Amino acid sequence: MNRFDGKNVLLTGAASGIGRATAVRLLAEGATVFAVDRHEDGLAETGRLAGGTELLGGRFVAHAADLAREEAVVSAAAAAVARLGRVDVLANVAGVLRVTPMESVGLDDYRDIFAVNVFAPVMLCREVLPHIPDRTGVIVNVTSTAATKAHPGMTGYAASKGALLSFSISLAAELASRRIRVVPVSPGGVATPLTANRETFAGVDTSWYARTYPLWGRPGRPEDIAGTIAYVASADGAYLNGVEVRVDGGSHS
Repeated sequence: MNRFDGKNVLLTGAASGIGRATAVRLLAEGATVFAVDRHEDGLAETGRLAGGTELLGGRFVAHAADLAREEAVVSAAAAAVARLGRVDVLANVAGVLRVTPMESVGLDDYRDIFAVNVFAPVMLCREVLPHIPDRTGVIVNVTSTAATKAHPGMTGYAASKGALLSFSISLAAELASRRIRVVPVSPGGVATPLTANRETFAGVDTSWYARTYPLWGRPGRPEDIAGTIAYVASADGAYLNGVEVRVDGGSHS
């Protein structure tokens, strides 16, 4: 029996990177995945990589939404509940990364980053919470080691991930009486389309980045994080709650 047979998952950021890898992993383990992202073509490709809609038998539902907009977040949550009924796992994976030297930072940079990295997960938790079952429900928020480790040029990103980390820890305590688990998963550097865009790193020296992976001497892969999310969200991770799970190949040490 697969770990996620009969489980319904609302997953954001599913069109690429960690979100895509997580969707493919959970679908392979039997889940029904309501996948949210603003890139429709990317969502379609995720479904294809997971086996195709015919093979999946309706277990993959693509929903295009711009999570930077509050009304789109609320609408996506309503659509997920209407389709799934019950949400066993809420996985907030979608994120925005913008690397900017401090002297060039504008307040709009922070607003844009916080809209997706903080406000969208918060609103999804609020909207979906009444439909998450007591005792078995799980919320996984993908944070980042940038929340607690120095990353040049990432003040906005680091601040947003720090906020999401703190939010997750406090929410875990709030939901403890319902036995709903909340687990922040913090990847280190991961090779995704988000980090592959070198324009994102304009003006920042990132030569240090490649020297911080003592375990394998490489950045993480989306599949590395997806496997951790699958563990955390399954019954195998039942005793994990309100604690940061770092997946960084030892680069914090």
